[in-house]
Amino acid sequence: MSLLSAMALTSPLALNLFVPAMPDAARDLGVDINIIQLTFTSYLLTLAIGQLISGPLADFFGRKPVLLWGLALHVLGSLLATLANDISFLVAGRVLQALGGSTAMSLARTIIVDVHGRQGAAGKMGFMVMSIAIAQSIAPTLGGFLNLWYGWNSTLVLPMLIGSVVWFATLKWLPETCSEKSDSLKLGRVLTQYRSVLTSSEYLGYALSTTFIATAFYMFVGSSPYIVVNQLGGNSAQFGSWFLTVSLAFMLGSFLSTHMAKWLNIDRMVMLGNALSLLGAAALLLFALENQLSLATLFLPMALVTFGRGFSQPNAQSGAIACATGSAGTASGLMGFIQLLTGAVMAQITPWLIAQGLVVLMSAILAAPLLAMACHSYAWRRRANPKISTN
Repeated sequence: MSLLSAMALTSPLALNLFVPAMPDAARDLGVDINIIQLTFTSYLLTLAIGQLISGPLADFFGRKPVLLWGLALHVLGSLLATLANDISFLVAGRVLQALGGSTAMSLARTIIVDVHGRQGAAGKMGFMVMSIAIAQSIAPTLGGFLNLWYGWNSTLVLPMLIGSVVWFATLKWLPETCSEKSDSLKLGRVLTQYRSVLTSSEYLGYALSTTFIATAFYMFVGSSPYIVVNQLGGNSAQFGSWFLTVSLAFMLGSFLSTHMAKWLNIDRMVMLGNALSLLGAAALLLFALENQLSLATLFLPMALVTFGRGFSQPNAQSGAIACATGSAGTASGLMGFIQLLTGAVMAQITPWLIAQGLVVLMSAILAAPLLAMACHSYAWRRRANPKISTN
């Protein structure tokens, strides 16, 4: 479980270390906010596409070889981004980072379901999500201080080192867990697998539920560095320090989720988490409407959003993957694709939302848990009564 957790945190760590450095990188490279935002958006978009590809590859070749190639690409991309002296090389490095990291994110989830099954995976998934939360807790704070002390390039060195360690650990200790390999990698067969997964209304409900909650987080991450620096008069170190509250709340929610799985089933955990996220998003909008945003009123309500996400995400992911018997890798990759593609689109729209005003931005964040609750409610009803019409 420790190795799987390390795999899962590799890509989120690389993503979030750089976030506090984005305003300074933009100034250093002579580009505006919309251009530097491509380093965030392209990362999310590539993560999405990479998970779409890695699922079928892992179902055909097995989990381990695909992981090893992916981690090697992640290390190579980290090196290229570290050495970048213009925006083109920086974006290219981030794309390679994300392409490699996508395999670790997707297949860590798949391996848990391989080994533990649907209900057993829910508790174990909580530990993995908690490791991601730890990475998200440490990364913005560490990235903020690294940027302040050594410059923005320094935030790209650590992912290269961690990726190398995880690669060697995977080579030495990870067994192959795919007991039912796909017998074809032809495009038609792959598309058939995706079509089969997408025809499951239950799968789509769970996958979209976790997607919308994640979208609220991506909008916040894409906007808060600029709000702190440009509107609240802070710096990257202050951003990183306050961001700890958001990430630690996610970690706490994930930790509690692993223990509460003994008493609450998957659907009740998702419902509880989504309700908490809705409450936090409503508080954010209220503070924006009252023109009372400060470091505390920006980060603490978002901490409640991510606390709820810690409950809902591992359970919704387990529920979605378990809907696709025999195509767990495909289901996991497709779920990652849906989640990250949506996140990438919203991240690139975020500068426009900021320009419209903070009330518009916070309203968009509030819409995310509302949509998540609607999608989960649909999946829950489908699971309880499979005869419900899809129309």
